[in-house]
Amino acid sequence: MNDLAPLLTPEGRALLDEVRGTAPADELAVATRLRREHPAELVSAALGQARLRQRAAVKFGAEDAGRMFFTPNGVEQATRASVAAYRAERFAALGVRSVADLCCGIGGDAIALARAGIRVLAVDRDPLTAAAARANADALGLAGLIEVREADVTEVDTTAYDAVFVDPARRGGRGRIFDPEAYSPPLSWAVQAALKAPHAALKVAPGIPHEAVPAEAEAEWISDGGDVKEAVLWFGTVPGAVRATLLPGPRTLLGRGLPDPEVRPVGRYLYEPDGAVIRAHLVAEVAEEVGGGLLDATIAYITADTLRPTPYATAYEITDRLPFNVKKLKALLREREVGILTVKKRGSAVEPEELRRKALPKPQGPHSATVFLTRVAGAPTMLIGAPAGPPTGAGPS
Repeated sequence: MNDLAPLLTPEGRALLDEVRGTAPADELAVATRLRREHPAELVSAALGQARLRQRAAVKFGAEDAGRMFFTPNGVEQATRASVAAYRAERFAALGVRSVADLCCGIGGDAIALARAGIRVLAVDRDPLTAAAARANADALGLAGLIEVREADVTEVDTTAYDAVFVDPARRGGRGRIFDPEAYSPPLSWAVQAALKAPHAALKVAPGIPHEAVPAEAEAEWISDGGDVKEAVLWFGTVPGAVRATLLPGPRTLLGRGLPDPEVRPVGRYLYEPDGAVIRAHLVAEVAEEVGGGLLDATIAYITADTLRPTPYATAYEITDRLPFNVKKLKALLREREVGILTVKKRGSAVEPEELRRKALPKPQGPHSATVFLTRVAGAPTMLIGAPAGPPTGAGPS
């Protein structure tokens, strides 16, 4: 599919409506029937777009995705709508009324910004991607706030805008790109573009090394539903600040520059920090909040003797501690009548699925358990437990 124009015609839109929700197993029969009355290329394009819309529903919701237009790369690289909406709200709270959205892709962030009442210049150099962004602004009734321009972002004058948002391409022919200077455009160029604007946000991979964060930037790691989605470098806020934001919510944990927590013996509870907290290096802040310490100096598991509700970590009550030994674990699970086993690991080379097969070859029994493969004071250890309920008298976390 190299041209969206045929799908934007009355015939193309009618075909899109007709193939909406087509199951993969039915595509051949549907295509054969429709090609009797429509050009084969148009039918193929409509079915391809229907597949992309089904994939995009996870990020954009079924209602929006069912009206939008996508490219394969656009679906893969687009920001999840909940994350884009949160970022747009941050821009709006900063007083931003106009944003130059550079490397806009199919327009996911531009849509969120426009819905927050912000005027957007959306720029992408790929003709098909820019066409999709333009079609999406129109499909969602936001064309009055979104101007789409097909251009090289390095040649766009952004001085007329309150803020700049840059989402560099982080995938190449061989998959994900981990070196920020290999982004397209490179992170160094994006930083210079950000420094020229009153406010800016640069979307980067969550694995960005902390030493690569410019001194002028605030670094924020964002998770949605427990999955780390991205990191954002903010300019025009608080230089050097570090935060972890959890969606839905949002719940934001600000770094306070605390030293690493002390290592403690295994207590009654284990806290597993959210991935955004770990990426932001804010485990110490959570440990202080729950009154805990680390199981091991190199592993982001917190242990404590008391249960304190926190949105930034999931608490488990630990019932057993074993040295790493599959036979002993198997016997314990049989004794406890465990039929459902969840395996988590940090600091262990063992694959969770492999351990699950060996320790619970024939699930029997009504109970469930969670086993943590980790190290305690350097020794390979298995901790067995279950999600902890709220402490007596405490409200929901």
